[in-house]
Amino acid sequence: MSSTSPPRARARILGPPVLLFLLGGATYAQMTDQTQTPNTLGVGIKKSLSEQIGAGRGDLVTPGSSLFMIGRDPFRAVQRGRQLFQRKFTAYQGVGPRKNDGVGDIALDGAVGAGLTDSCASCHGRPFGSAGVGGNVFTRPDSRDAPHLFGLGLQEMLADEMTAALRSIRSQAITQATQAGQSVSLPLIAKGVSFGLMTAHANGSVDTSGVVGVDADLRVRPFFAEGKTISIREFAIGAFKAEMGLESVDPDTLAASQGADVVTPSGMGLTGTLDAIEAPPVQSELQDGDLDGHTNEIPTSLVDFMEFYLLNYFKPGIGKQTAQTTEGRQLLSSVGCTVCHVPDLMIDRDRRVADVATAYNSVQSNRVFNQLFATATGKFVASSDGTPFPTIKTPQFGSFLVENIFADFKRHDLGPAFHERNFDGTVRTHFMTEPLWGVGSTAPYGHDGRSSTLEEVILRHGGEAQASRDAFALLTDAQKSAMFAFLNSLVLFSPPDTASNLEPANPLDPAFPLQGHGAINLSVLFNRPRDKE
Repeated sequence: MSSTSPPRARARILGPPVLLFLLGGATYAQMTDQTQTPNTLGVGIKKSLSEQIGAGRGDLVTPGSSLFMIGRDPFRAVQRGRQLFQRKFTAYQGVGPRKNDGVGDIALDGAVGAGLTDSCASCHGRPFGSAGVGGNVFTRPDSRDAPHLFGLGLQEMLADEMTAALRSIRSQAITQATQAGQSVSLPLIAKGVSFGLMTAHANGSVDTSGVVGVDADLRVRPFFAEGKTISIREFAIGAFKAEMGLESVDPDTLAASQGADVVTPSGMGLTGTLDAIEAPPVQSELQDGDLDGHTNEIPTSLVDFMEFYLLNYFKPGIGKQTAQTTEGRQLLSSVGCTVCHVPDLMIDRDRRVADVATAYNSVQSNRVFNQLFATATGKFVASSDGTPFPTIKTPQFGSFLVENIFADFKRHDLGPAFHERNFDGTVRTHFMTEPLWGVGSTAPYGHDGRSSTLEEVILRHGGEAQASRDAFALLTDAQKSAMFAFLNSLVLFSPPDTASNLEPANPLDPAFPLQGHGAINLSVLFNRPRDKE
């Protein structure tokens, strides 16, 4: 079994207090665990990989299992997911080989051009300690940049709800057409975004020629630049395989890929009866799909923890707002950018257990690494099931306004400068609207990273955005500076170095710069002590 750690001395070394952010425990970028790399400071993941796997998937009455932790101790489940995200996996644990060892028809399978790394944080690790940006892969002739993962759960939920709305309209059109005995066309509008027209005929068939910005099946796919993947779970399993050579065992995506409808532990519905769900690379714990001598490399419990972590990961922050940034935001609208980059979108049923809003606050910030302050709010309900275990924590499932996302979850043709060559000689012309939140921290720009500045990437727009591009070009230098000021205020942030309402900063502490006091410790929300992960 490759998922266990090799025998080696395990040191119990105590270090200085470590910062807890959202999930507790040290929060850096890539990390080894202390059973593999003991050190005087006690820095690193506290648990071995086998300890993180725990009791497997289990259930609500199996302590140490993923379902037990997600249901009763969601803080620790998120914490464990983060440590898996940061973990530097080893060859002993199954890292590698690359897809077909990097050999094959790259036009048929771009994954053979993906990198081989040992940690999720290798590609998503900037700013420091975040699930941010930083990677670039040769999966297209002109490369692809790795996007940041801030707000990933919010994006999944918005896309899923938009899909449900569009499919409901299709059903309404079919019902009206069959009842009226004639064709009926209805506008496809989800959360204020237009996806064209759906026409249904009296015999129950549909004409999708009027559908725009989404596939004919009306499934909004929020992940990857071209809009390829439906869920966080599929995304994580695919990345483990393509980028790290680690094969996940997952009964959920397997069943859904075979036509079943499945709800994951994080509450995402994988509708295999309606959608083509990506199958996991292996079908059982015993299968060695890549023939590297290791099986069960990413057990189901680890997939559960990773999905839950990314569902609850914080959204980007917003920096200092001034008269100049206010003007810039108004100009973003007046030149037409917000037609596609829709500022705010409403989620009807929020599956997260907490929200963290991060904004400029020079008084309460730690004032050493940044001037941001994070306000954490619990979004769960605790209830007893009569067992001796901790109460069950479930999301409130209330509505939630996603502010400053600036996206419409729709594909657009932005003209030849954004078109992408494929290895088979074809050209991809349509791409998802990239959310602008975090854009002030994510240069270079474009799905390929070929634009170095905000001005360059805006002027690169054409096609459906030609009029907005031309309106921007006519702005005065002062107006452009105002727009850039606003866009640059949409920031990612370093989780370990951001103060919060849960653990306020104390800059007078002599050890403050080194220990990172002031970060978010969501264990406070769950009324439980710190944990060592």
